[in-house]
Amino acid sequence: MATFMKITPGLILLFVLSAGCTGEKVSGSDRTASVRDMTTPEITPQETRVPAATTVKFSLKSTGFQEGGTIPSKYTCDGKDVSPPLSWSLPGGVTSFALIVDDPDAPGGVFTHWVLFDLPPNITVLPEGVPKTGRLDEGGIQGKNDFGEIGYNGPCPPAGKPHTYRFILYALDLELNLKPGANKQQVLKAMEGHVLSKSEIDGKYGRR
Repeated sequence: MATFMKITPGLILLFVLSAGCTGEKVSGSDRTASVRDMTTPEITPQETRVPAATTVKFSLKSTGFQEGGTIPSKYTCDGKDVSPPLSWSLPGGVTSFALIVDDPDAPGGVFTHWVLFDLPPNITVLPEGVPKTGRLDEGGIQGKNDFGEIGYNGPCPPAGKPHTYRFILYALDLELNLKPGANKQQVLKAMEGHVLSKSEIDGKYGRR
């Protein structure tokens, strides 16, 4: 005949405490060739953080090139190497914007060309040729790209098939409060859980 253990309240509490103690803790130079970061992580828009009545959808555009079109040489290392003009619609409920420009087709992995963050929410235009300074007069802080420089440095791919250059603007629910010269990985880390929406425009550039 099978024997059953009598379960008392005290014994149940002992089992619960024992189980809690067994949980396992889980932790989570050369302009055409120098690559210092890995593939850009996907940042999921946190649209549920915004009140239902507020829309954060917006569209990033440039008068310098069309979506999917060729980036003019003036915005590359073969020309003046100045940043292209960018503009976007003003979404609601945004505290700041962050912009990352990179090349996912670079030989050694994703190559970062521009890191800009803490843009005030009232700014909807970046003119051509943003100064290569840590802090912009109109607001905004620039990080360090993979050329090791502050601000924008344009496409400069090796000869061959044209590369795609991604201009990605993130709408955030906070300011990142990082120092000038922060790199892309530091900016992406600080943005985690705070992305309301994003908009992207891509251009292509190649050299023979």
